[in-house]
Formats: sequence, C-alpha cells, structure tokens
Amino acid sequence: MTVTDRRRRLALVLVVAVVVAGAVLVLGGNRVTPPVVGAQSPSPEASPTAVAAASLPESPTPAPSPTVARTPAPTVAPTASPSPMASSSPPPSPTPSPSPTTAANTVPAPLTGMPVTKTAAARHPIAVMIDDHPDARPQSGFNAASVVWHAPAEGGIPRYMLVFQEMLPGSIGPIRSARQYYIQWAAEWRSAYVHAGGAPNALTTLRQHGDGQLVYNADYARWGKPNAPYIWRITTRFAPHNVYSTGAQLQSLADRIGAKGAVEMAWRFGSALPLAQRRIGGSIRVTYRFNQIDYAYDRVTNTYPRSVMGRPQIDADDGRQVAPTNVIVMFVRFAPLPGDPHPEKLRLAGDVIGTGKAYIATNGKALTGTWSKKSNTSPTVFLDAKGRPVALTPGQTFIQVVATGTKVHIVGGTDP
Repeated sequence: MTVTDRRRRLALVLVVAVVVAGAVLVLGGNRVTPPVVGAQSPSPEASPTAVAAASLPESPTPAPSPTVARTPAPTVAPTASPSPMASSSPPPSPTPSPSPTTAANTVPAPLTGMPVTKTAAARHPIAVMIDDHPDARPQSGFNAASVVWHAPAEGGIPRYMLVFQEMLPGSIGPIRSARQYYIQWAAEWRSAYVHAGGAPNALTTLRQHGDGQLVYNADYARWGKPNAPYIWRITTRFAPHNVYSTGAQLQSLADRIGAKGAVEMAWRFGSALPLAQRRIGGSIRVTYRFNQIDYAYDRVTNTYPRSVMGRPQIDADDGRQVAPTNVIVMFVRFAPLPGDPHPEKLRLAGDVIGTGKAYIATNGKALTGTWSKKSNTSPTVFLDAKGRPVALTPGQTFIQVVATGTKVHIVGGTDP
C-alpha cells in the first residue's frame, strides 16, 4: 500500500469516529443523548430513580394480581374452646354448668302434686302414727308431711297418721299405736308403717300382711331402742307420750325393711288460683268429743291455718303454724271394736272401704262430694256431686275423718 492510500484510510477512520461520537445512538428503541462535556449536572428535581428508569428499557407493566376474596374469620365467643386445628394438643374439657333449678328438671310429687326432683318423687311413703292426747302437744313433724289423716281412735280422743314422701322433718313424734283403718289408708301406697304397739286386730294384720303385702311393718317393739337405733323414748315427756324418731332415721328404717320404690299419683291436682280470684274469708270447724279443730282460710297464702282447741297448732319441729293447702272432711261409720279384750279402752272399728259423704275445701272454695275406696290397697278418691274427681291444689292435704252424723260447720268466703 502506498503512502497516499494509508493517509486516505486514516482520514476515513477519523471521520467515522467523529460521526460515531456525535451520532444519535438508538438502544432498544430509546433515544439517548450523550452528555456534553462541560455541561451542568442534572437539576436536583430530577429523580435519580427517574433517570435510572429512563436509562433502562421499560419492563412491561405486570398484570394486577387477581383479587382473592378472604373468608372472614369466624367470630369466636369469649368462652369458646380453641379449634382442634389450631393446636396439636387436645381441647380443654368444657366446664360443667350447675344444674338449673327450673320446672324442666322437676316432676309432680305423687302425694302433693308439688314440683320436686325426680329423686324426691321416687321416695317411698312413710306413714307414722302420732299421738293427739293433750299431754302429747305440741307434736313434731306436721309441716313436712304430704298427707295427714286425723280420725277417732279411742275414748273420744282422735289420732293422726302423717304420711311423708318428698320431704322429711327433723323430729317426729310422739309415735303411738296402730289401728286397722289407718293401716288400710297407709296400704294405699304400701307405706312403711311406723307405730308403737296397736289394737289386737291391727297387730294381727301387720303380722300377716306387714311385709309389703299391705304395708311394711315398722313397730317400735322391734325397731326401737334398745333393740335397734331407729326409734326411742325421750326423757322430757312422760310415757306413753314420749316415743320419737327423726326423718333421717325413719328413712333408714324404711330402707332396712325393704320399703322402696316410687308410687303412682292417686289424686288429681289443678292449679292455685291467682290472688285476685281467691275468696275472702271462710272457715271450717270439726268437733270431736275432747277436741275442736278450726281452719281459717288465708287468701294470701292460699292455705288453711289450723287451730286446736282455739289455739294455733304449732309444729314443734320447725316452730311454724300448721297450714294445709287442702282440707277434706270425710264421714265414716264407726263402731266399737268387735272382740276387743279391753272394751274399757273404747277402741273403734271404721268402715273405710266403700263410699260416703265428704266436704272438700281447696283454693278458698268448699264443695260437697263423696269419697270412695274399693279395696285395702286402692286409693281413697274424692269426687264432686257429679262423680268427677275433684282437682286439689298442689300442696299438703289434711283429711279430717269424723263419724257419720257429726255436725261440721263450714262458712263460705265472699267473692273478691
């Protein structure tokens, strides 16, 4: 190559270099102006990020992520146990709630119709013979009884039989002797029959049918001290008015002699009238040879507070006046006990199987009706004038048994 050719090629290279240095370069479709030497720095307002972005090819704008709807977290009650998925440990056991005392947890007691627990309703009845001699007063245990029978016994002096079912008192007494017609009433529930001795015919019946056929015989002679711990004599009263026990001891005795199991409801129970519908006043008077019983209706409590010989009858066990919810006066034919080896005691026989006249007072109203009993173990039922079962008010029932022809004074209350 000649010197001239070399010079031409060098000039061409220089021209190309100048052109390249001043040319506009296109990089990835972006037009970039090269800085001019000696020119000022970019203004502070120019964002470095913007400059950098401008110096790079734009990435495609990413598509927005799809919106995912979140399932809201379940609302957790403050006392809720954690979910089983939240922990590998087992969830805590729930705290047991106390049993609510609501009507849903109760059943009607078979002898009173009152709402009680199923356990109380299943208790077997215990019938206890109670003294009514003036020296025996005040007696104990009346206000816990479901049903009380009061009837002539001997010498013109009546006697009580208290039947306990859903409640038991602390003290019970004085306990006295058995009578045949009381056994027939106790047999309506095959009760445990608690007594201290008895009339000859009554003791014969208990020996033959006192193992549950009619009743369960619980005689003081066998089950009292010193032979057994269930019945005893107290030292603050004279015999024979001093034989006593307690509700707990008699329940243990009933269990011991096999008097167990629930009984059926024999009577019909309605509802207590609202206070505004109850009558004002009203009274009942029943007279025995040596005793007078008065009931004065109390519309506030819907009961019949009881008086004996003109004084309020107070239960010595709890100190409260005796006040049954229902009062029934039942007329029965009585006669001297046939073949009694001690006729001077004036013991009686009562015709309690059959039918007879009755007065029934409940909810402040008194009506005339009848009583009926078909057999030893069938219930004594009380019917209105049309032969329909009378609806008693839930609560304690007193049955005043009097001889046929006895005058009974009943004063009706007035409408409010």
